[in-house]
Amino acid sequence: MQIFPLHPFTPPGDVPALRQQVRDLITAHEPRWTIEQRADTWFGNDAEFSRALGTAGLLGMTWPKQYGGHERSMLERYIVLEELLAGGAPAGLHWIADRQTGPLLLRYGTEEQREKYLPGMARGETYACIGLSEPNSGSDLASVRTFARKTLEGWRVNGQKVWTSGAHHCHAALTLLRTEEGSERQQGLSQLMIDLDTPGVTVRPIIDMAGRHHFNEIFFDDALVPLGALVGTEGQGWKQVTAELALERSGPERYLSSHLLLIALIDAVGPEPAPDVAQLIGRLTAEMWTLRQMSLSTAAKLAAGEDPVVEAAIVKDLGNAYEQALPRLVQAAVEVDLAGPSDLSRLLAWFLLTSPSFSLRGGTPEVLRGIIAKGLGLR
Repeated sequence: MQIFPLHPFTPPGDVPALRQQVRDLITAHEPRWTIEQRADTWFGNDAEFSRALGTAGLLGMTWPKQYGGHERSMLERYIVLEELLAGGAPAGLHWIADRQTGPLLLRYGTEEQREKYLPGMARGETYACIGLSEPNSGSDLASVRTFARKTLEGWRVNGQKVWTSGAHHCHAALTLLRTEEGSERQQGLSQLMIDLDTPGVTVRPIIDMAGRHHFNEIFFDDALVPLGALVGTEGQGWKQVTAELALERSGPERYLSSHLLLIALIDAVGPEPAPDVAQLIGRLTAEMWTLRQMSLSTAAKLAAGEDPVVEAAIVKDLGNAYEQALPRLVQAAVEVDLAGPSDLSRLLAWFLLTSPSFSLRGGTPEVLRGIIAKGLGLR
């Protein structure tokens, strides 16, 4: 049976100065954010703030300078993410491009693709989304039916993607498509970087139960995409997309999505809370600290070139459970008017409504536990 070995997290440079740089940027922009915008940190949108991060060199941090990057370490980037999330900074516009799409283009993309997309991403001006899920497929990403047919003019794309976060703000979608006719499951899949202003591509909103517009459908109606949009190797899309998901599952967003609510609780009850509330705060803080150590360790392993698939799945599964339990525990512990004007009231109302969705982002618990069980030799 494997254990969860902790890897030392030792970022280079002046870590306190880097943390303070992010905090100062948040302080400068924070006055125009509502408490709900701050709660929605890695889905929230603020184009001016994204550009400010780019100007400060805090996007594309690990990328080569020739593409607008700054050649800093993955662990320094982790620190920036942690500060953005803990500070409640709306970072949704650049989030996917900086976290996943840019690194994948560096690994698999062509020189033309890198030059086209990466500098704008590093400036906080070019946004990307991920075209994975399809109707009636649930979490089964291998059931891709959207088809791209290779022609002399380019790829002819037909089909539909769904639950595409942020597509209505984005310039391009890194899209998983079936490119080999008659292929099934993980075989015959490829990735195309599709500009969303391409004729035949239509983005339509999906409004969730909270009245928010994060999700979208993307329809491809005989859209003609250049042959140069192929990312990586034709037919190797499944291998590439699983590498992309490994970058998604173990970051600080997997335990800090509800963090502002814990801070609001501590502020509301003051320095001498009731014993049961003090016990709850201690418990939540201890769990968060443990999750943080696991997440830091996984980030350090990734930075060292390891492939901690099981560890990443564990962090996401446990982190989501923590994030989702926190609002219910707070509601049970203190009297709060959910229609009240206080930060605690507004944040608790927000997270009670939105936290059930946290476990859907990046893989459901059932999928993650299957990955964990396989990694532990249990299936």
